[in-house]
Amino acid sequence: MRRLALIALPFMLSGCFYPAARGRALETRLDQLDASQAQIQAELKRTREQLDATLPLIDEKIAQVSKALDGLDKASRRSGADIGIQLQKTVEDLAQLRGQVETYVYKIGELEAALAKTTEDTDKRLLEIKGEQALKEAEARKKAEELKRPTDKKEFLALAQDKAKAGDVTLARQLYGEFIKKWPKDALVAEAHFGLGESYFAEDKCREALFEYGKLLQEHPKAASTPEAYLRSSECFQKLKMQDEARLALEELVKGYPKSDAAKTAKTRLAELDKAKKKGSKK
Repeated sequence: MRRLALIALPFMLSGCFYPAARGRALETRLDQLDASQAQIQAELKRTREQLDATLPLIDEKIAQVSKALDGLDKASRRSGADIGIQLQKTVEDLAQLRGQVETYVYKIGELEAALAKTTEDTDKRLLEIKGEQALKEAEARKKAEELKRPTDKKEFLALAQDKAKAGDVTLARQLYGEFIKKWPKDALVAEAHFGLGESYFAEDKCREALFEYGKLLQEHPKAASTPEAYLRSSECFQKLKMQDEARLALEELVKGYPKSDAAKTAKTRLAELDKAKKKGSKK
């Protein structure tokens, strides 16, 4: 068991990275989008400051109108024409200020819409540069945000398994990952790792699958899915042309879990490997 864990360790430690050319293209595009966002944000800030400066003037004009109206009955020493002129001018000033406010509000709306679009374009460009898988993961995160999670851990795991069976693999991985973070010490974490491994195995992503199977074998040797994880690991090693490691996984399975159904399959495969080896020796 320890030998296989050591073999799988490079897969568990390996990370994902992008070629240098794609990385430079990503940085250039993001720099351009950041500059565009900064320009829009600066203009939005100026417009909001102008609006903030105009609003007190409106309040002042409203106060003047109110004062003028209240003082009509006390203005016997002034002609009605004078009062009308003053009131008319105040109303016109107020209308002008109101027009400025409407302009600023409209401009702020346009700037906020442009900023939102630029942000959306940034996210989209970033995902396009990262590739199709990143787009799928982003969609899965969006679905996951809208999805109601069960509070019970068994129901939570069952939800992830149901999504995987339904073919919504990326969302299932999101849920499996959340389960592992939420209940890291629970025994059911083993099944979450196995579920993740199976999702990658179904897509022939053997390195990613071996990472998850390796976590299961190393940290949960007594889990119900451990024998099957050995069997899957052997298949992954075979696909990666690592024949010795594939045999080792089968041998560890038979040795550590002799009564399991997976061990019966492992024995059959070991016999087939021995038979093929003998034929090759004769030739």
